Amino acid sequence: MKLTYLGHSSIHINTGEFQLIIDPFLSGNPNAALQPDEIKADYILLTHGHSDHIGDTEEIAKRNGATIIAVVELAYYFESKGFQTIGMNLGGSCTFPFGKLQFTPALHSSSVQIDGVNVFLGSPAGILLNIDGHTLYHSGDTALFSDLKLIGDRNSIDLALLPIGDFFTMGPEDALLAAEWLKARHVIPVHYNTFPPINQDGEQFVANLQPLGITGHALKPGEYLNLNELN
Repeated sequence: MKLTYLGHSSIHINTGEFQLIIDPFLSGNPNAALQPDEIKADYILLTHGHSDHIGDTEEIAKRNGATIIAVVELAYYFESKGFQTIGMNLGGSCTFPFGKLQFTPALHSSSVQIDGVNVFLGSPAGILLNIDGHTLYHSGDTALFSDLKLIGDRNSIDLALLPIGDFFTMGPEDALLAAEWLKARHVIPVHYNTFPPINQDGEQFVANLQPLGITGHALKPGEYLNLNELN
C-alpha cells in the first residue's frame, strides 16, 4: 500500500484496488506535489471545512466521480452542490469497500466563507483508518488534548499524521507528546511550511521522535512510503 504526501495536510493512499485522498488542498498550495487534474481518487476524506483542507474537493470529485466522506454538516454542504457524499459524525464508524473508517474528535474549528460570511460546517475531526491490514490515524487540525491517549490505548496505530505548524494547530512540542500518547510506531509531520506563520523544521521534529522509540518520516511533497515495508 502506497501513501504519498502531497503537501500541507493532504495525503493520497493507493491500495492497488482503491485510491483515496485526504484533505486535497493542491491548487492554492505553493508546495503541492500534484495538481487536481493529476489526482485519481475513488473516495475523498475530509477532516473539516477550512479552505486549506477542502481545497480541490469539487474538481477531484467531479473528474473522478469520487464519493466524499465527511462529518455530516460538511457532507451536506457538498451534497447541496450535487456531489455524492456520505455524512458521518464523531465516534461513528463504518466499513467501506476500502476498509473501516472512524471519525475521532479534534480541537479546532470548521467553516467556509461564502459571500463574506463564515458558514459553520460541523465539528472538526480526525480520521482513524483500518485499511489493507494497517491502522492509520490522520489527526486533522487539532490542539493537543488528552483523549489522544484513549485513541492510542484502544488502537494499535502503525502510522500517525500529526500537524506541527503551531499558530493554527499544535506545534512540534505538543505533537511529540501526541505521538507518545498515541503510541504510534511511525509518524509523518504535516501542516507546516506552507505559509510563513507555520514554518517549522520537520527533520528536527523527526529527530526528536527517536528517543521516544518512534520512527519519523519528514516527507517532502511528492515523497511516499510503502506501508507494507514498514517495520
